[in-house]
Amino acid sequence: MKEYSIGQMSRRTGVKVTTIRYYESRGLIPSPARTTGGQRRYDEAALERLAFLRHARELGFGLEDIADLMALAEAPAEDCAPAHEIARKQLAAVDRRLTILAQLRQELARMAEADDPGRAGECRVIEVLGDHRLCIGAHEA
Repeated sequence: MKEYSIGQMSRRTGVKVTTIRYYESRGLIPSPARTTGGQRRYDEAALERLAFLRHARELGFGLEDIADLMALAEAPAEDCAPAHEIARKQLAAVDRRLTILAQLRQELARMAEADDPGRAGECRVIEVLGDHRLCIGAHEA
């Protein structure tokens, strides 16, 4: 059976060592066996679980949703509907962020394309950043 150190897990998945420890403390990956010297030794299943977790994080899923998705992944006979509901919820969150980003882009383009005389004291970018009322709408990142 192949075993991995925490550093090997990190390199293979791109997840930082501190993050792996955090996931372990949250119960998202199981606490591994340890060598007599106290080093963590993860198995292939833990590596696959960490890769699943990283991919889910890349897609923006929160840790609670990831825990639910991992539980479903470990119960192949269970109904898949909860996984689809979680994915739909995440899609809606992404759509909301895209709407906000489109508004931010519009405001930034308006600021950047302003015809200024070239002096900071009359610069539209500086004016708008200093007075939110000059923006064309509400926006939050």
